[in-house]
Amino acid sequence: MFFDYQKAQRMKERYPSGTRIRLNSMEDPYAPIAPGTEGTVNFVDDIGTLHCTFDNGRTLGVVPGEDGFSVLSRPAPSEPEESPTQQFGMRME
Repeated sequence: MFFDYQKAQRMKERYPSGTRIRLNSMEDPYAPIAPGTEGTVNFVDDIGTLHCTFDNGRTLGVVPGEDGFSVLSRPAPSEPEESPTQQFGMRME
């Protein structure tokens, strides 16, 4: 399956690091992971593959559209970090 840049970016936004998933099916004949196995997304690469660490210790890429999965939870949005000038109450003009 081919993903263009914009689709890959949407995957990165939709499945940020820390997203928990449950695998429903995997069509990988060489390294399948059993349906029902849960894992955590580490990152999404530039072609939209979700690289995950599963609770059974395995690490493998999940390909949306090829492999079936459901989202269990997403990480809470993080607060934007203060810049050094905001942190020390300075104004730059």
